[in-house]
Amino acid sequence: MSKEFIPTRVYYEPGALDYPLGKSLVERFQHMGIPISPTASHNRVTGIPGKDAAEAYREAKRTLVIGVRRNEAFQSCKPSAHYQLPLVTSCPGMCEYCYLATTLGKKPYVRVYVNLGQILGVASKLIQERLPEITQFEGAATSDPLPVEQYSGALKQVIEFFGQESNGRFRFVTKFTDVDSLLDARHEGHTRFRFSLNCDEVVRKYEHATPPPNERIEAAAKVLKAEYPLGFIIAPIVRFDGWQKDYKRLFEHLAEKLAKSAPCGWSSEQLSLEFISHRFTARAKTNILEVFPQSSLPMDEDARKYKYGQFGYGKYIYHPDEMEELKTFFRAQVEDFFPQAHIEYLI
Repeated sequence: MSKEFIPTRVYYEPGALDYPLGKSLVERFQHMGIPISPTASHNRVTGIPGKDAAEAYREAKRTLVIGVRRNEAFQSCKPSAHYQLPLVTSCPGMCEYCYLATTLGKKPYVRVYVNLGQILGVASKLIQERLPEITQFEGAATSDPLPVEQYSGALKQVIEFFGQESNGRFRFVTKFTDVDSLLDARHEGHTRFRFSLNCDEVVRKYEHATPPPNERIEAAAKVLKAEYPLGFIIAPIVRFDGWQKDYKRLFEHLAEKLAKSAPCGWSSEQLSLEFISHRFTARAKTNILEVFPQSSLPMDEDARKYKYGQFGYGKYIYHPDEMEELKTFFRAQVEDFFPQAHIEYLI
């Protein structure tokens, strides 16, 4: 099942035409016959249709904006990396639980930045400032950069940039599967290629317009064969009738496929794993139900524990006994299937 991203409409900042990538993208979409219009700013795009919040959201996910990233300040990205690396914003996937539905507003259109040389120049300065320490950059903090790679080629350039940086490391995560153009990149082991996975039940119900888990695992096997450092994020972990059986089946399939594709000498100690249980804020719930009014996401506040956060708002999380059950279960799966893997966090 193809999940290729072909936008319904494209906008571009006139300044993007000053960059070879911006000019080539505009010409490419014109040749494809996709409606394309100028916009004053990639941060304020008007003209995306939608009679209500749900339609506006869907149309935004089909909209691509070609912009110039002018802000040279990179945001921090703790605890996973030192800095975000801003390549793309948003993604064409329509996951009901996604936190970007809150942070990017009602129309989370996809943005791609064409001044890659300047962006990598800032990254180079930040690496130099932290010498002799190694500086980590996260390329998917507010996006999934893989769906637009077919147009921009940015990920491959970034991967090869970090391949030449002895004190720089790059990491990103994706739910998508079009990895072939990245398999021959000269990564030198400096990029950790991560996949977001979930069990069939969660993906089927809540991760719309994304490839199914088996296709993501097939793509991960290709990445492993290309000798990238590999990682998986299992998130959000959702409790439902039979959740243990479904998540165990996911680990069984993953272990079987990776074992068949692993390069000679590969060990699961090179594998990173991240586990995040489902949680939500009151604001996120309101936004989710506007966009997905029939959502069956488990968002009953009375069934959760309220946890105050450091930024002035709290989250509804699973109760301590439920969390402990989750942690015990997933640690057991790791021990059974990837005993040497590094668990970065289980929250």
